[in-house]
Amino acid sequence: MSTTQPNPTKQGDSPVQADDNPEFSHWRLESDIDDVTWLTIDRSGESVNSLSRELLQELEIIVGHLEARPPRGLVLQSGKDASFIVGADVREFDIVKNAQEATDFIRQVHQLFNRIESLPFPTVAAIEGHCLGGGLELALACDYRVARDVDHTRLGFPEVQLGVYPGFGGSARATALIGGRKALPMMLSGRMLRARQARSLGLLDLLVGRHQELRWAARRAVLSNRRARRAGVLTRLSDTNPARKLLAGFMRKQVSKKANPLHYPAPFELIDAWENHGNNPTGMMEQEALRVGQLITGETSVNLRRVFWLMERLKRQGGNCDVDFRRVHVIGAGVMGGDIAAWCACQGLEVTLQDREMKYIKPALQRAEKLFRHKLKTADRIAGAKSRLRADVEGKGVARADVIIEAVFEDIDAKRSIFREVGQRAKPSALLATNTSAIPLSELNQVLDAPERLIGLHFFNPVAKMPLIEVVHDAASEEAAMAQGAAFCRRINRFPLPVKSSPGFLVNRVLAPYMLKALQLHRERDLPIEALDQAATDFGMPMGPVELADTVGLDVGLSVMTLLNDDASGSQAAELIESYIDKGWLGKKTGRGFYVWKKGKPQKKKHSPNGINLNSLGQELMSAYLDECERCLVDEIAQDADMIDAGMIFGTGFAPFRGGPLHYLKQADARDLETGNGAESPDNGEASCNE
Repeated sequence: MSTTQPNPTKQGDSPVQADDNPEFSHWRLESDIDDVTWLTIDRSGESVNSLSRELLQELEIIVGHLEARPPRGLVLQSGKDASFIVGADVREFDIVKNAQEATDFIRQVHQLFNRIESLPFPTVAAIEGHCLGGGLELALACDYRVARDVDHTRLGFPEVQLGVYPGFGGSARATALIGGRKALPMMLSGRMLRARQARSLGLLDLLVGRHQELRWAARRAVLSNRRARRAGVLTRLSDTNPARKLLAGFMRKQVSKKANPLHYPAPFELIDAWENHGNNPTGMMEQEALRVGQLITGETSVNLRRVFWLMERLKRQGGNCDVDFRRVHVIGAGVMGGDIAAWCACQGLEVTLQDREMKYIKPALQRAEKLFRHKLKTADRIAGAKSRLRADVEGKGVARADVIIEAVFEDIDAKRSIFREVGQRAKPSALLATNTSAIPLSELNQVLDAPERLIGLHFFNPVAKMPLIEVVHDAASEEAAMAQGAAFCRRINRFPLPVKSSPGFLVNRVLAPYMLKALQLHRERDLPIEALDQAATDFGMPMGPVELADTVGLDVGLSVMTLLNDDASGSQAAELIESYIDKGWLGKKTGRGFYVWKKGKPQKKKHSPNGINLNSLGQELMSAYLDECERCLVDEIAQDADMIDAGMIFGTGFAPFRGGPLHYLKQADARDLETGNGAESPDNGEASCNE
C-alpha cells in the first residue's frame, strides 16, 4: 500500500495522488495522513469500469488485505473521467456453460460483497457518472454513498433489459434499504435515475454540487463515521408478509401489461423472489443465485444480449466522423418534418422549420412545446429548446445549415423541385438529406449538380420514440456523406442503420407485405382485426399489423404498399383501404380507420370468436415479414444479416427476446434439424382466442 499525505486544509479535486501499484492491474490502493484508505477502480485497457472476473479476483485480494490491516475508513472511487462503474462485464456472460456454473459464481460474488459490507470500519462510495447494475450493487455494500449532482450521474439496475435481474446482492440490499415498494419498480423497469431522484428514494445519502469537492465530502463522511439511513417504519411495514402479497400481485399485474412472462420471465422471477423472501436478505440473495443463474443461461437472456451487441454495433456507425453539427434546416412542417425539427432542437441543435405558410408551421411548434415539456422538465431547458426552434417560411436557414432535411409529402416532383433550389443555396459542406419513405435516391439526386451529396435520413413515427434512422445510399452517394449522416444520427441520439436505396429501403419494404398479409386475411377469411393483432403481439411484436396500418395512416400505407408490391394494387385489401380513405378514415390521425381511436388509443373488442389458433395465425402473419427479410439479405439491402436484424428490432420492434428475424429463422431451422420436424414451428402451442 502506498501512502501520500494530502493537505487537509486544501479542498481541491485531488486529496489523494495515486502512485503506480504493481500489485494490481485494475485497482489503486492508497492511504492519507488520517489513515483513510482510497480504493480507486480503474480498469486497465477500458474506457469505462465494468466488473470482470479478473477485476473481482483482485478486489478479493484487496479485501483480505483490508481485513488484516484495518484502516480508519475506506473510500471507493473511480479513476475514469465522469464514470463510476457501468455494471458487470456483459462480454463474460456468454462464457458461462450452464446454470449451476452461473449460480456458483454469483454465490462467490455474494461472499465478496458481504465481506465488504462487514468490514469493521466505515466505507463510503464516492459516485460520479454512471453507477449501474453491479456497480450500484457494490456501492450498496458500502455504509454510505455520496454522489456529484450532475447530469451524467445516473444510477439504476438495467439488468432486466438483458433478461436477468440484479444478481450481486442488489435485489436484497436495495429492498432492505428502501423497501420493495420503491426498489422493485426501479429494478422491474430498468430505468436510470438522476442523482436527485436516487437521493429522494434513499439510494444516495449525500449530494454535492458540480463545483463542490466529491472526494473531500466522502473523506468527511468516513471521519464522521456516517451510515446510511435505514428504511422507515412505514417502509418496513410494507415489506411484511401480508403487504408483500398484495404489492406483489399488483406489480405482477402491471408488468403483465407490458411483458409476457413466457417471453420475458426475469421481472416475474424477481417479483416471486421478493414475495416469498422479501423480509429475509439472506433468502433473497440465495434466490438471486438460483434464479439469475437459470435466467442468464436461458434463451431469452442469450437473445437479449445479442440485441445489446447489435445496438452497440449501430452506435459505432459514423464514429470516425468529427463534423460539428450546429444548425439544421427542415423543409416540410407536417407530422414527420415538424417532429424531426422538434427532436433536433430538443437535442441542442439550432433548427429552422420551413413550409409554404406560417399556418402550416404553427401546429408543429405547438407539438414541439409539448415534447419539450415532456422531455426537458425544467423551465430554463424548455425555454432554451423553444428558442432554438424557429419558423422560417422564406427558407433563410438553408444557407447557414449544416444539415438540410426534406420531409414533404411523397411526391417525386415536389421533392425534386425542393432539391433543385436547395442545391443552389446550401453551403458546399452541408449534408443534404431526404426523409422519403420509399422513393429511390436516383429519382431525386439527378436534379443536383453534385448528386453524391444527397443521402436519405429516414426517420420513423413517432420520431421522439423510435430509436432508428435509416441512412440511405446508392451508387452515387459518397462515403463522406454517409459517414456524416451516421454521425448526425449519433449527434441526435439515434441509431444509424446504413441501407441501400431500393423501394421501401429495409423497414418499409418488410412491413408492407406484413400489413398487406393481415388485411388480406381479414378480407378473404373474415378474420377479426383484433384476432390478427393479438396473434402478432402474442408472437412478440409491440403492435399488431392492423393497428400499425392505422398508426402509419391508411393513405401513407396504401401508397407504400402499392409502390412496393404490384400485386397490392387492385387487391381486395387495397380496395378495402381505398374505401376507408374515400370516407376520410385515415387511421389514428383522423380518429378512425380500421379502429375507432379515442385519446390516442384504438378501441378494440374485448373478446374474439372461438376457434382461432393464435399461434398458427401468428406464424402465418409473420411468414410474410420473415420471407421479406430473407429477400432483403439476398438483395444486400443492409450490410449483413446482423444489420437486418438490428434494423427490424429497432425500426419495427421485432420481438427482442427472439434475437432478430433472421436469427429467429436460423434458430428455428436448428430446432427442426434436432427434432426432425420441418413443419412444426418453435411456438406450436394450442392457444386460441376464446369468447
